[in-house]
Amino acid sequence: MTNQESTPDAPTPEGDYGLDGELEQLRTAMASLREEALRERAELDNQRKRLARDVDQARRFANEKLLSQLLPVLDSLDAGLLAASAETGPLKDGLNMTLRQLLKVGADNGMTQLDPIGVAFDPEWHQAISQVPAAGTEPGTVVQVFQKGYSLNDRLLRPALVVVAAG
Repeated sequence: MTNQESTPDAPTPEGDYGLDGELEQLRTAMASLREEALRERAELDNQRKRLARDVDQARRFANEKLLSQLLPVLDSLDAGLLAASAETGPLKDGLNMTLRQLLKVGADNGMTQLDPIGVAFDPEWHQAISQVPAAGTEPGTVVQVFQKGYSLNDRLLRPALVVVAAG
C-alpha cells in the first residue's frame, strides 16, 4: 500500500464530500420533521380550542329550546296579570309569584326579558308593528310593547313586538 491509497481511518476528499452531503440531507430532513411536528402541534392546539369553544356554546345554549317553549306561558301570565290589574287578592298574587319564579328560573339559565318601553328602537332586538304620533316623545322611541322579547346569553330568542313614536 502506498501513502496515496486510502485507509479506513483516513478520510479521503471524496469521502468528506459524501459525508458532508449526507449530513446536510439529514439536517434538512430533521428541519422538515421539526416543522411538521410544530404544524401538527399547532393544529392539535387549534382543535382543542375549537372543541372547548363548541362545548361552551353547547352548555350556554342547551336550554334554548325549553326556554323558547316557556315564552307562551310567560305571555299568558302577563296577559292574566294585565286582565287582573284592577283586582287585588290571592289569585293576582299567585299569578305574580308564578311569573316571578319563572323569570328567575329563566334568568338563572341566562334568559333576559326585553321590555323596551322608552328605549330607542333597535331592529336587532325589536320588531316594530306600527308607528304612532307621540307628543313629547323623541321619534324612534318605543312607546308601547305588545309582546315582550327575550334573549338567551345575548342571543335573541324572540324580538319584542313594539309600537314606535313617529318622526
